[in-house]
Amino acid sequence: MAEPAGFRIPFARGGTGDRAFNRAFGGFLNTCGFEHIRQPADGHPLHGSAPFTPARLNSYGEDWNTAEPLLYCEGELVVWTFGGSGHRLHRRIEAPIGGSTLRIVDTVEVVGPDPAPIMALYHFNLGHPLHQEGTKISLDGVVVAGPLPRHEPAPSQPTLHTASPGRAVCRVGGGGPIVAFHWSSDTLPWLQLWRDLRPGCGVLSVEPCSIASSEDGRNTSAPLIEPGRSLRFEIEVILAEAVPHLLPDNVP
Repeated sequence: MAEPAGFRIPFARGGTGDRAFNRAFGGFLNTCGFEHIRQPADGHPLHGSAPFTPARLNSYGEDWNTAEPLLYCEGELVVWTFGGSGHRLHRRIEAPIGGSTLRIVDTVEVVGPDPAPIMALYHFNLGHPLHQEGTKISLDGVVVAGPLPRHEPAPSQPTLHTASPGRAVCRVGGGGPIVAFHWSSDTLPWLQLWRDLRPGCGVLSVEPCSIASSEDGRNTSAPLIEPGRSLRFEIEVILAEAVPHLLPDNVP
């Protein structure tokens, strides 16, 4: 019989001051949550227990019998602690054939015995050539960061920006390739930005997230979700240079 905890790896565990996230920092996307996001607090690790938890691949393939033929894969992971909270993530990734879009559709369910919050932060890492001298980041047509220099002497403090109701659009670019992020602000009403442009780091992070942060950097409160209930998160990543008609004309 499979235990509720699912697959486990040694560093995917909680603990006061735990910064396991920094020991495996990398890749295009780190999914953060679901009992906690942001800095370690109240016994929760940096960005929660979900990052780097092993997942089970359930299916993959191609679907030509739709209006939009696509490649897809589906999988799930479980983050569970005896005596604590439990969450199950079901993820579907779609890539329309011949297109320039990557679509992520997540359903996060509370699987523990008690009500629990569902917090989510999608930590996208962008480097060269998306970041270069003069790169700008806009949210719903308004520049919220930049033009950025090539290097900075120290990491920035995270900044938080409110997305427009309905469908949010974040665009990153400046003189080279452009990428756009589209998501539903019903469940991800915030955009957090962070960067470390020191030589040898050079990372620019775009982070749609479900809750805000207070002045001291801690999470604001999140509603409790009953066991068996879930939240749905959807994000599209678009190579905007290839499909400019998908972006509003007023996005700088």
